[in-house]
Amino acid sequence: MINKTVSDVQLACQGVKNGMTFMLGGFGLSGIPENAIAELVRLNVKDVTCISNNAGVDKFGLGLLLQKKQIRKMISSYVGENAEFERQMLSGELEVELIPQGTLAQRCSAAQSGIPAFYTPAGYGTEVAQSKESRVFNGKMHLLEYAFNADFAFIKAWKGDAAGNLIFKGSARNFNPNMCGAAKITVAEVEELVPVGSLDPNQIHIPGIFIQRIFQGNRYEKRIEQLTVRNRN
Repeated sequence: MINKTVSDVQLACQGVKNGMTFMLGGFGLSGIPENAIAELVRLNVKDVTCISNNAGVDKFGLGLLLQKKQIRKMISSYVGENAEFERQMLSGELEVELIPQGTLAQRCSAAQSGIPAFYTPAGYGTEVAQSKESRVFNGKMHLLEYAFNADFAFIKAWKGDAAGNLIFKGSARNFNPNMCGAAKITVAEVEELVPVGSLDPNQIHIPGIFIQRIFQGNRYEKRIEQLTVRNRN
């Protein structure tokens, strides 16, 4: 059994360079690879393209990379609660490709499966369709979308073993599974790293074949993106 464990996030991010394309799992702040993002900030990589559902919030998650102007282009579905993301997009400082959420997920899955392109009805007749090939299937127009071509995929799971087998927990099982194996190198950070054989095979969501490097994260803040409370009075 191949041991894919690396001792820390520094080794996990080895090979990261300016101008690369990164996939980052998560939805809002749920299931984001906090340790990997912190390391990308520390490395101060520039002119990167980030593929992620959204850019988190100001001063946390991908918001940290935006704050330091490390991201050249965001490919995402949602501007979200990040005011700096919105500001940079509207000012033209940041190149943004907004695409339907299902299309984003499928472009990740296509890359994971080795499928170069696919047709989808999502976005036809909107600005998303500009300059894209279209075709009729069953009387309905579809757009041609291409699989992503990323250098690194940084994903976060709850538990993993030394072979790279992963289990996700709750809503953190969002874009993370789709991004596993969808880039040249997939880096998985986990809250708990266990020996091979410790995980119930029936509970494994992603097999280790999709993972190249795995490490245990040091700490997770697990912030709430938008807190809503009820008045008891």
